[in-house]
Amino acid sequence: MSELTHFDETGASRMVDVGDKPVTSRMARAAGVVTMRPETLRLILDRKVSKGDVFEVARLAGIMAAKCTPELIPLCHSLGLDSVELRFQPISDRAVRIESVVKIEAKTGVEMEAMTAVSIAALTIYDMCKAVDRGITIGPIELLEKSGGKSGHYTKPS
Repeated sequence: MSELTHFDETGASRMVDVGDKPVTSRMARAAGVVTMRPETLRLILDRKVSKGDVFEVARLAGIMAAKCTPELIPLCHSLGLDSVELRFQPISDRAVRIESVVKIEAKTGVEMEAMTAVSIAALTIYDMCKAVDRGITIGPIELLEKSGGKSGHYTKPS
């Protein structure tokens, strides 16, 4: 296991210095699952939730959240993201899989941005549907893949 880089030799927290790192193409892909009653998912798919098109609002929330990651998670670098994509796929009559892909040309990776996008998209689905289904659950949320940088390519084992 590599050392924890967000702490100096005295144990004080710090933002990692990426100044000397080369700019590389970086990508991170994350996913999460939102589980609900079948009738709630049917309302979403039929676009009959009174607050509006749940997936489109959740997509915008996820994109906005990825851009705000350093404001939400301490020590994350501020990054000008090149792209953020979110997809929603029903995986059963009661569950939706959210997947994000974040890309950048930078000195540091975008894993946290990808997972933040999924997290906030999932919370937005909950918020928009809580009036009809308070039993909605979220998770797991996980990093599926990342590429670029010194540590190379990672794909979550199946």
